[in-house]
Amino acid sequence: MDKENMKIDDVIKRINELYKKSKEVGLDEAEKEEQQKLRRIYIDNVKRNFRAQLETVELKKRN
Repeated sequence: MDKENMKIDDVIKRINELYKKSKEVGLDEAEKEEQQKLRRIYIDNVKRNFRAQLETVELKKRN
């Protein structure tokens, strides 16, 4: 599956699956790399959403 086009809910679900597996049995190198890529996708999404929210904020003048 193309990780860049995954829904954010699916990204979070897979991050959690990999985290759980890392605590239970450990991850192989490919899974560690996948985990890092998914975390980057998640962080970038949070930043993008926060930036979009900030762009809608309007300053009001006080009297």
